[in-house]
Amino acid sequence: MEYQFVRDPIFGFRAKFNDEQALFGRWLTEEMNTNPEKLGQLLGLITQAKTLQQDEIQLLGKEVTLTLSRSEALLEANILHHQDEDLSQYQDDALMLDEDGLIAVCGYEDFVALIEAWCEFIGFCHSKR
Repeated sequence: MEYQFVRDPIFGFRAKFNDEQALFGRWLTEEMNTNPEKLGQLLGLITQAKTLQQDEIQLLGKEVTLTLSRSEALLEANILHHQDEDLSQYQDDALMLDEDGLIAVCGYEDFVALIEAWCEFIGFCHSKR
């Protein structure tokens, strides 16, 4: 997984990923960012994912949901889970839901390394250890 972290003087901390993994960048930048409560919850879920008996755990966000298992991390845009009735009102406009960029997946170990790198970049992990 290739990514780059940037500290923008106007927009703050940002994560940039290749097109295939762009949802990870959006999720880190918009959902997690530097929020200590969300990051603390995420770090707790990472620890739980290796020890829980259940197959997977989820972290529901405003726009993106993380599903974490012992083997992988899956991000899905919440719009994918809307009922067909919700989208039927746009049928006359010939609009369709483009699923490109609404799902991203990576291995558990890569995800853990990503989150550790993000926390280090924003200075979160150093203050929590």
